[in-house]
Amino acid sequence: MNPGPRNLITDVPGLLVGNAQDDALKSGTTVLTAADPFMASVHVMGGAPGTRETDLLAPDKSVSRVDAIVLSGGSAFGLDACSGVSDGLHAQGRGFQVGSAVVPIVPGAILFDLLNGGDKGWGENPYRALGRRALAAASEEFDLGTAGVGTGALAAMHKGGLGSASMVMENGVTVGALVAANPLGSVTTPGDRHFWAAPFEIGDEFGGLGPDSSTGLGRTVDSRKAKAMRPAEPDKANTTIAIVATDATLTKPQCQRLAVAAHDGIARSIVPAHTPGDGDLVFGVSTGARELQTDADLGLLGHVASLCLARAIARAVYLASPAMGDLLPCWSGSHDLS
Repeated sequence: MNPGPRNLITDVPGLLVGNAQDDALKSGTTVLTAADPFMASVHVMGGAPGTRETDLLAPDKSVSRVDAIVLSGGSAFGLDACSGVSDGLHAQGRGFQVGSAVVPIVPGAILFDLLNGGDKGWGENPYRALGRRALAAASEEFDLGTAGVGTGALAAMHKGGLGSASMVMENGVTVGALVAANPLGSVTTPGDRHFWAAPFEIGDEFGGLGPDSSTGLGRTVDSRKAKAMRPAEPDKANTTIAIVATDATLTKPQCQRLAVAAHDGIARSIVPAHTPGDGDLVFGVSTGARELQTDADLGLLGHVASLCLARAIARAVYLASPAMGDLLPCWSGSHDLS
């Protein structure tokens, strides 16, 4: 198995991603969409999620396909980005048909980036406009690192960001991950050099430095973010939100199982993960272009999704770039990328 040609979630045929951000705000929005509605579900493992329209993604709910999924900064304010995406989709005549009405189905999730040093003194909530701009920008190619929802993301020790990765399985099925990494935990081992996800790296997609050879890791939990945000409560200013997608044909319950399995990627790449102060959430998406042959294929699909998500989280931090007023350093600013 190898990454797709872009090593992005858009290697899954038909999927598009758009970013919009405001550098002064130090925040932004990212949208996943496609020409046709796609199957989706969700699984939450963090203790502090912020979401919109995720209840309808439960396997027993009637609506199975969605028109877009939004990942946004801005905490509860950022949920308004979904409204902007809905506006844009409605203008295109897209959505769930109910008689003469057309209602776009746009679930979303947010991360907390309100204390990252950006100018949050807005007079009007900016996220609705950011959502519509992100939808308009949707493409097979998009920026990673300090872009879209990852613009103001912070991990424990470095700037966070937007990450993505993909894998093409031996049966031809493609799996991809898209993530906004803003966790309470660290994406690197003590010393900041090696990524927790290093055992799963392919080539040098996040530096090629390999795993940390130390033992006894995980016994210390340091955080520059916690120090930078005091006297606020830094344990409440976090979250990793993600989408894993495939062109395999999955039912809604199988999409949920894909999301459940993908959470292993968060645990493999962030320490600690799934804390009470994180809103860790993964959407599972299927475009339904390829039939799975056996039940065993679904288990392998979940495993591959977890690998893609772990790699995407490391790439989010690896590709973050410095900006005026940053609270934390970029990984690239303290390590040789040659």
